[in-house]
Amino acid sequence: MRIVVLTGGIGGARFLVGVRAYARTVDAEVTAVVNVGDDVRLHGLQICPDLDSVMYTLGGAADPERGWGRVGESWVVKEELARYGAEPSWFGLGDKDTATHLVRTRMLTAGYPLSEVTAALCDRWQPGMTLIPATDHRLETHVVSDVDGERRAIHFQEWWIRHRGAVPTHRFVFVGADAAKPAPGVIEAIEGADVVLIAPSNPVVSIAPILAVPGIREAVAGGPAPVVGVSPIIGGAPVRGMADRCLATLGVEVSAAGVGGLYGPRGTDGLLDGWLVDNADGETEVPGVTVRAAPLWMTDEEATAKMVAEAMNLARQRSS
Repeated sequence: MRIVVLTGGIGGARFLVGVRAYARTVDAEVTAVVNVGDDVRLHGLQICPDLDSVMYTLGGAADPERGWGRVGESWVVKEELARYGAEPSWFGLGDKDTATHLVRTRMLTAGYPLSEVTAALCDRWQPGMTLIPATDHRLETHVVSDVDGERRAIHFQEWWIRHRGAVPTHRFVFVGADAAKPAPGVIEAIEGADVVLIAPSNPVVSIAPILAVPGIREAVAGGPAPVVGVSPIIGGAPVRGMADRCLATLGVEVSAAGVGGLYGPRGTDGLLDGWLVDNADGETEVPGVTVRAAPLWMTDEEATAKMVAEAMNLARQRSS
């Protein structure tokens, strides 16, 4: 069996821990297609937050308290940069994390594409699945916002980390998406999958940038595999992060039904065959999509694996 997961960072990484555990019980191969819209170059280093969150989490090195970055991190570089007054001061680089960015940037500068760099980094972390960036090309999520009395586009990282998303926000733009191409292996994995899962990641800034790469949305919607999404909204609120603010900007209801409707049913320019929601949202209906309820709190690996099993059962139901 071959499982493909479209995923973002922290929540998606936790979901992938459950996917990996489930896959081991059925001898399945897993490919994670990871968002790169959060990627940014700061202090001369290429930073890939979602790829790193997935890699560190699956490699057992993620900080469980912060939910991002490395466990046991130190901050000497960040403190020294602050003493120099180096900007941006709002983005902190941990010392261990900096080593990853240094290796990545050196390899990219030498001409290696991001997909090959990611594979090389994963040789150390052994994530137990194949991680592929959605594209090797530049793709960045920018946010059109009102900042200091001026409407302008800022990088998603600045919007979220510096401003905490608390500025008037008008739209999200995936810079470079039109000219991007799927990274090698992405389309082949989707077209050869038995099941495609959409992780409970932010639908606006984690999943949408993946789908904005020409060819990926078409492969998912038109492929032979059933597509099942997992709701990132439980009881009208995001499990974590700023999905509520992003959805509000798009005028989408912050609910399991709202996100399911945003993805839409296959056959009508949508993606979904099935939509897994939490038991708290058991009355959810998405026209044209089979909805099933199950516990969605990813409290530990076992609970997450059970959630994945429910998604896989839903996929089998739709394909039978």
